[in-house]
Amino acid sequence: MENSSNLRAHLVFKDRVGVVADISRRLARADLSIVSMEVQRLEHLANVYLEVEASPDAAGRSRILEILRIPDLQSIRFIQSLPRETRENTFRVVLDNVSDGILSIDHQGKVQTINRMARKILELGTRDVEGEPLENLAPPDRKLMECLQGKAFSHSRRTLPTAAGRTSYFAAGKPIYDSNGRIFGAVEIMRDMKEVRELAKAVTHPEKMTFGDFIGESPTVQEALSFARKIATTDFIVSIRGESGTGKELLAQAIHTASDRDGPFLPLNCAALPEPLLESELFGYVDGAFTGARRGGKKGLLEAAENGTVFLDEIADLSPGPQAKLLRVIQEKSLRRIGGGEEIPVHARIITATNRNLERMVDEGSFRKDLYYRINVLPIHIPPLKERKEDIPMLAEHFLLQFNSRLGKAPQVLEAGGIQRLLEHSWPGNVRELRNTVERAAILTESEHIDEAEILLSFRIARGAEASPGDGRLCQWEDRSLQNLVGTYEEKIIRDALSRARSIRRAAVRLGVSHTTLLNKIKKYKIQVERNPDKLARFRSNNYP
Repeated sequence: MENSSNLRAHLVFKDRVGVVADISRRLARADLSIVSMEVQRLEHLANVYLEVEASPDAAGRSRILEILRIPDLQSIRFIQSLPRETRENTFRVVLDNVSDGILSIDHQGKVQTINRMARKILELGTRDVEGEPLENLAPPDRKLMECLQGKAFSHSRRTLPTAAGRTSYFAAGKPIYDSNGRIFGAVEIMRDMKEVRELAKAVTHPEKMTFGDFIGESPTVQEALSFARKIATTDFIVSIRGESGTGKELLAQAIHTASDRDGPFLPLNCAALPEPLLESELFGYVDGAFTGARRGGKKGLLEAAENGTVFLDEIADLSPGPQAKLLRVIQEKSLRRIGGGEEIPVHARIITATNRNLERMVDEGSFRKDLYYRINVLPIHIPPLKERKEDIPMLAEHFLLQFNSRLGKAPQVLEAGGIQRLLEHSWPGNVRELRNTVERAAILTESEHIDEAEILLSFRIARGAEASPGDGRLCQWEDRSLQNLVGTYEEKIIRDALSRARSIRRAAVRLGVSHTTLLNKIKKYKIQVERNPDKLARFRSNNYP
């Protein structure tokens, strides 16, 4: 630790050979010890930062000035701290303000660095552990020591007993290599389980949908988002086109958020309500307008969304009557409630959406041409998932994190085989179908790894195509309970794992369950396992020929 009574100086020399030797020789002759010396070369100058065991007062400075009258010395000034000290202090401040715990060790397994959050997670308090063997920490971190052998780890869940109970955190570790590729240490990053859950909740359940929450890096998606950002702050009607399940309502919410309107976002599915109810929801009604009407009347969405946004989903399903009334609202910027005669100003923005071909409907006469031109001012097309498959891995990881967070499960990882199966599917149900598939895999998979065997696609479930080839059994939704369906696919997953593993024990490791658990499930489903030293484990059920 540096002594604050030492003298520190910054010397600038014309760069030449022997500068450091000259400084050392002159200080040695004056019986002054060098505590620290740092040399930085810049262009044709040598910057020497020096700390000497000398008094920093005026007398000490005068003595140093006399001693260090060396040829090629350009300037000398006295400083409070050396660059190394500044870097170390900055590094420490940064480390202690990182929300993750950081712990590093050297090649001997001794603690080199530990920040404030790591001390908090490990409950070390103010205890000085730097320089201590890692094994002195309780409990010892064996996985970090294995990093010194070149092994890395991630998503490792740890549980520690504490005075307040048990605390959990996730850890990831990697070896530290020098420029020659030799391992000289290892580092571990820790994150408290509570913070992981809070972060996941903030990411997966944002208070307001924004363009940043719309996942996709494909050119077609980025083009749609770029256009949506440009027109978000305008008052014009937006028409979102895209297949069912592509995220039209999410994009409408993002446009509303970016518009800075202080009113609410009010969605209405035009295909979900009969015409009389739809009109009352959209335009409102006065007291006594019809039997069962609320006393005092009711505001419609167009009126209630004062300075906000009304999202009309599936607008193509509007019948001619509501189409005519909506056209009048757009043209006149006012409405009349059902049963009323008063003109009420409308200050809501309208965003429409449909998965149907409005142009064809106009030609067929089922959709008003004048309304079509009114709502089609700013059209945005969201491409189907089959046209942006590069977004599938990112979307799947997002849904998996979302689902694990909601259920409080340990984070699961999609393996390469699972991602490949997702990429090979055509996704007629688009993003909604992908979300359902990922959630189904997360539910049925007990381990932290989801591979192709756990990816059960909807159309194959309906047809029973996930059954093993030649087993002659089809899954019929009509006569199967949820419990039986889940059991069927659990058996299929176990059979697949056994077919790929060389033993039941290895299959259990692959599935992330204990050997006893897997044996019990094999017994439950009456699966017979044949062992052959020359082949992978083969199995068949008593129910199959």
